[in-house]
Amino acid sequence: MRARSLSPAWRLAILAVLAVTVQIGLLSQLTVFGVPPDIGPLVVAAVGLLLGSVPGAVMGFFMGLMVDTALLQTLGIDSLLYIAVGYGAGRLRELRDPDGTLVPLGVGAAATAVTVIGFSIFEFLLGVDAPVSWLLLREIVVTVIVGTLLATPVYAIVRRVLSSALPDDPRRRRRRAYTTGGLSPLTRMRG
Repeated sequence: MRARSLSPAWRLAILAVLAVTVQIGLLSQLTVFGVPPDIGPLVVAAVGLLLGSVPGAVMGFFMGLMVDTALLQTLGIDSLLYIAVGYGAGRLRELRDPDGTLVPLGVGAAATAVTVIGFSIFEFLLGVDAPVSWLLLREIVVTVIVGTLLATPVYAIVRRVLSSALPDDPRRRRRRAYTTGGLSPLTRMRG
């Protein structure tokens, strides 16, 4: 089976397995500014930005479930947070047509912040013994900064993997027709 003939669902499944494997097997062993980089929310946000809210939420659920299962954590915490990230990034795509080059940076920062802060709150509410101090705040800020720096490369990789499966957005097609000399609805009415 050639890579071009894979359906979008298979591409997302392979992407999820590879992202979780790289995250747990490689990136969890590295530290950047004292924190391990987390590409999970960045991959989910990129899928939401590229495919929409429903594929982003579904990808978030399954990636979160894989992470929770692999790390033997409380099931559902990462899934819930990744669903929110994927759905939010997808809604941004559907409502605002984010086509700027800085959009992946902002979405990556927001996705990382939502997951890190949300995970900390859930762990605190579930009664996990973890010290709450200024070091936790420092770790959250540094994790968001590292996530922001990794957002653009992760977005580019996800876009490359999903390139042939991306839907054609009618708003972009319409905008291109106007700027390239295509007929606008106003000129069709006059003629």
